[in-house]
Amino acid sequence: MRTMFVTGALLALAGACRDVSDFDTRGDHFEGAVASGSFVRSGLPAGTQMCLTLDTTRLQDGPGVITTSDGRFRATPLRPIPQVWHDPLSTLSFGDGRRQNLLYALAEVVDGGAGTDIVTVVSLMQSGAVEVRLLRGAPREGQGPGDALFGVFTLERRTGGCPL
Repeated sequence: MRTMFVTGALLALAGACRDVSDFDTRGDHFEGAVASGSFVRSGLPAGTQMCLTLDTTRLQDGPGVITTSDGRFRATPLRPIPQVWHDPLSTLSFGDGRRQNLLYALAEVVDGGAGTDIVTVVSLMQSGAVEVRLLRGAPREGQGPGDALFGVFTLERRTGGCPL
């Protein structure tokens, strides 16, 4: 009985740990465009491209960098939020086909310096693609979007370094 309990516990633990090492870019990158519909895009020009490099051995301390074609991000490091790894947000799950969702901060480049932080959700997809969501603020009632930002990028693996 005890052996059966230990075996069951080990199997449950193994299922809880997700191997995402196949998302490690190792000199390559993920690349793609922002979703074109204005209902899922605010504060980003249509056609904006993104490159992502990812080091899956460092998801909690230096996971990678993002570059966008609009100059908003230039090899900008994804910054882990240490407290998230000890909070239920670390198990964030939404939609189908996601192996793991990761939550980071990303500093926008403004006039050559760091600007405001952008909340960044990196979704490692079952298909091998990566989705990146950028979000900051929300429109104020009766006003335009202001500095609100929202965009969804679908990225596919590409060989070599980021061309942006």
